[in-house]
Amino acid sequence: MSDHTIETLSGEDRRFPPSAAFAAQANVHADVYDEPFEAFWERNGRERVTWFEPFTELYRWELPYAQWYLGGKLNVAYNCVDRHVEAGRGDRVAYHWEGEPAGEARTITYAELQRNVVRMANALKEIGVGKGTAVAIYMGMVPELAVAMLACTRLGAPHTVVFGGFSADSLSDRMNNMGCEVLVTQDEAWRRGKPVPLKTVADEAMGAAPGVRATLVVRRTGNPVPMTEGRDRWYHELEVSDDPASCPCEPMDSEELLFLMYTSGTTASPKGIAHTTAGYLVGVATTHSLIFDLKPETDVYWCAADIGWITGHSYIVYGPLCNGATSVMYEGTPDYPNHERWWEIIERYGVTILYTAPTAIRAHMKWGHEHAEAHDLSSLRLLGSVGEPINPEAWMWYHRHIGGERCPIVDTWWQTETGMVLITPLPGVTTTKPGSATRPFPGIEAAILNEEGERVEQGGGYLVLEKPWPAMTRGIYGDDARFRETYWSRFPGHYFAGDGARIDADGDFWLLGRVDDVMNVSGHRLSTIEVESVLVDHPKVAEAAVCGRADATTGQAIVAYVTLKGNEGPSVEMLEELRNHVAQKIGAIAKPANIVFTPELPKTRSGKIMRRLLRDVAENRSLGDTTALADPSVVSELASRAAEAPTDD
Repeated sequence: MSDHTIETLSGEDRRFPPSAAFAAQANVHADVYDEPFEAFWERNGRERVTWFEPFTELYRWELPYAQWYLGGKLNVAYNCVDRHVEAGRGDRVAYHWEGEPAGEARTITYAELQRNVVRMANALKEIGVGKGTAVAIYMGMVPELAVAMLACTRLGAPHTVVFGGFSADSLSDRMNNMGCEVLVTQDEAWRRGKPVPLKTVADEAMGAAPGVRATLVVRRTGNPVPMTEGRDRWYHELEVSDDPASCPCEPMDSEELLFLMYTSGTTASPKGIAHTTAGYLVGVATTHSLIFDLKPETDVYWCAADIGWITGHSYIVYGPLCNGATSVMYEGTPDYPNHERWWEIIERYGVTILYTAPTAIRAHMKWGHEHAEAHDLSSLRLLGSVGEPINPEAWMWYHRHIGGERCPIVDTWWQTETGMVLITPLPGVTTTKPGSATRPFPGIEAAILNEEGERVEQGGGYLVLEKPWPAMTRGIYGDDARFRETYWSRFPGHYFAGDGARIDADGDFWLLGRVDDVMNVSGHRLSTIEVESVLVDHPKVAEAAVCGRADATTGQAIVAYVTLKGNEGPSVEMLEELRNHVAQKIGAIAKPANIVFTPELPKTRSGKIMRRLLRDVAENRSLGDTTALADPSVVSELASRAAEAPTDD
């Protein structure tokens, strides 16, 4: 094994070819991979969206910046809403919305969505929003969040959506960075049966964001909240028209700014990832249609993410609506008021496509498959995974207990910066492997490089992109130097994703997580995801997260945080059993030096494990920002357990 690659020592032999029946009806076939790069994106650019003025040049590539569909003019709201109504599909359901409180639900057709978007756009116009006005949106998972985004696009106003779990400081930082003049928020949100004071947090944020001159407030709970005279307006009190003729869609140049999505970086300041209009919309519409085998007339699609993240932008709002899909949107958490909530929703609406994160899948594994089996999930025909590499055991649980061993699983890899899925199976075409995202999407050129920038034909290394793609970021807002340094300096001429991956003998890609999560143990570069996957493979383990800590002898030692299933309790015997299990599956080099047993792992409100905090605990450092955690108390509990945990030193 070369010292210049990331070592991959575990294996996976299970294979799942598509069924003949699924392949026969699939939207795409194997010959799509033979279509030339330019021809593929030219065709989809013409077919997927409606242009006010057609583009005259496919793309221009002046590294590190790409431009796509030059010369074209279009409007995102028109493509996502108006054109479907004009085509006679106004009665089709756009969203089945399920509120967190039991019994609260709304069904919104495309015609109703159009009226809602027009009304919101006219309300924004009344408080001074026009083309180019920067708008911040700070809301929970209510339909008005998607409506506010679409209203901004109708007017040509770039927006940034700030996740409703973020703090006042996080909100003000983002509004100041973008230069936001207007904020759309709501009185409160629901979370696990309790109101979340969004307007109060927004008020605190605006105290540190003097550029925000107007606020539009959507009523959700109806509880009293402070309103500042002259700045704050209730949305429901504004008397504005919902007639589409009163607010025509603004023609936008293909490269005009659509939105900023802020993502964390290695410095204290978040990165404003810029996405523009045409390339982004073509990219998300194309991937959404082909990867999920979408049949807009019959499918009920549910992406169980939060719109506050890029997954929600691309695969709850813009991609599905551009394709005329019927989607489910859920306000609450997977375990409120009980562990059956998701499966009740699937049964109630006849969901056919489910797209969720491995973290959520592992949480359901921990709670038990009996909750899913109490409901009729036979409507499901395709499953998807997003957000982080999925370990094979979670993949198999998903396949068996949710998909009934009949549904293809599309394990997708992409990032905030990429805008759209880049590596994924195509259902009906790809033979899938538990834990592998398989191969690049058509029209995407990806490779694995070693430390020296040399291509790795088989084995582990660093994932790079070799050609531009339509939905790629157009930079970090206001910081060209940071953009070049972060993504383009490590391997000149290549976009470096920051992730490790390996490529197998079949040419399939296996994601290994962030290179920050690669541990150097006695000169061996090991991925945390492989150790985690083996731990979760143990029948008594529900969840596991792994990180490295400094070690004077080995360079780094492996620390594992493990949640056991059911009534299993931690013990010295269990610790040794798990260490030996890892040694048997991977090798002695991967045996954890420490195993910390914990009932919960530190997760964000969207369910993602905050590995940075695990490293802080392992290194006995002061903890960084914990405001995004669903339960900040988990970290202090983890620290005390870590202090008491036995070690193999």
